[in-house]
Amino acid sequence: MCPGIDLVIQNARMVTPDGIVQGDLAVADGKIVSVATPVGDARTRIDANGKWVMPGGIDPHAHIEQMSGMGQWNADTFETATKSAAMGGTTSVISFAAQAGGQSLSDTVGDYAARAARGAMIDYAFHITLTDTGVAGFEDDLAALIGAGHRSLKVFTTYNIQLNDAQLLQIFKQARQAGALVCVHAENDAIIAQAKDALIRAGHVTPRDHARSRPRMAEIEAVERICRFAEYLDQPVMVFHISTSEGAAAIAAAKARGAPVWAETCPHYLFMTQDVLDKPGLEGAKWMCSPPQRTRADQAALWAALLDGTLSLVSSDHAPYRFDETGKLAAGPTPGFHEIANGLPGLETRLPLLFDAMVTQGRGGPEAFAELTSHAPARLYGLKGKGALAEGLDADIVIWDSEKTVTYGANDLHDNVGYNPWDGYSVTGWPELVMLRGRPLLQEGAFLGTAGSGRWIERPVLATRPNAGADRAETA
Repeated sequence: MCPGIDLVIQNARMVTPDGIVQGDLAVADGKIVSVATPVGDARTRIDANGKWVMPGGIDPHAHIEQMSGMGQWNADTFETATKSAAMGGTTSVISFAAQAGGQSLSDTVGDYAARAARGAMIDYAFHITLTDTGVAGFEDDLAALIGAGHRSLKVFTTYNIQLNDAQLLQIFKQARQAGALVCVHAENDAIIAQAKDALIRAGHVTPRDHARSRPRMAEIEAVERICRFAEYLDQPVMVFHISTSEGAAAIAAAKARGAPVWAETCPHYLFMTQDVLDKPGLEGAKWMCSPPQRTRADQAALWAALLDGTLSLVSSDHAPYRFDETGKLAAGPTPGFHEIANGLPGLETRLPLLFDAMVTQGRGGPEAFAELTSHAPARLYGLKGKGALAEGLDADIVIWDSEKTVTYGANDLHDNVGYNPWDGYSVTGWPELVMLRGRPLLQEGAFLGTAGSGRWIERPVLATRPNAGADRAETA
């Protein structure tokens, strides 16, 4: 008799940080209390019938209720975005608290925290996006927010919110002193500007020209520069959305030198090529993102880098814009590529796409899938209580039906975007039960979450530490 056990998932085939185990998974008071240990009575029992039982997915890079560099708001609210995430097996998300020009960082975080508290249906944390370092009290504000548990920062090397090298180095230095990870959108803005201006002058402004407007060298140069900054200051850095083979090689080289560098990629780089932009009229604009999709050779290199540990994560980079006058077509009925908001919806599709590739098709296997989508994000970002099927952690659990095949439709997601960029793509492997802290969010096809039930995830310490004994930043 186990009177304190709320739930037992029996006959479970579980992926844990220590390997694959089978048996019972027990939950009490929203926490996992035993893994693979036989459990007697419980208030509720679910028979997994030997299906894969995984930790809830963690999406460490999603834009929610945020304005693009071109002035359009995302299509999603915290409510619609987190519902969509849960329907795809994701139970935690790291979104952005994006500083507006002239805004204090405390006001920025307070604003986004209020929005998430009202709408979020899964648990969440924030990357603080730094765009205006000249605001009065900036450094004190940043130090206080890091100390309060906001342990990751976001900076850009392109767009009109980019920081220059001197500003980047100062942010890196302060992050090192305060204990924060710096995440970087790394593309060389001057290279992009030159390529874009040449295309516009020549009249090449269709969506398919977008790929040429952001040359691969823009990513290569910026990634290599950011890796050197991280190495110089011994400051942990996460490089976002690697899209090229050379970008992955730069990360591998930096790691080999001992630089505190990590990197991620995204499903649209693993499963799409730039050919997706080449469609009649403006249709290709639905798939425009930055960096753009690349080539099959880049896909192969990114998969190899994921499986050998060069790349540590796969995020969605969810950046949803409707294909209408409120989003992608806000500049008018015939905008050029330079006037179209960049980004794709991805919170709901990330895990099924990866499960199909990695578990069903065997490209890495179930343990690699759990590592890239749950274990590593929790570990690298210091998400307390998250990311694994282990005693004492939150009972964020997904049961996967590995035999169910779904073909995505034109508009079948649960976000507010109005189209699915994976229309016609089939996946085998589908989340049939999704639980957040022991409560079902998705069960028997029905969504059971409620707005505001998500919680902020505290990050008391920086998970990724600089190299022990390194002292290169002291005189910088």
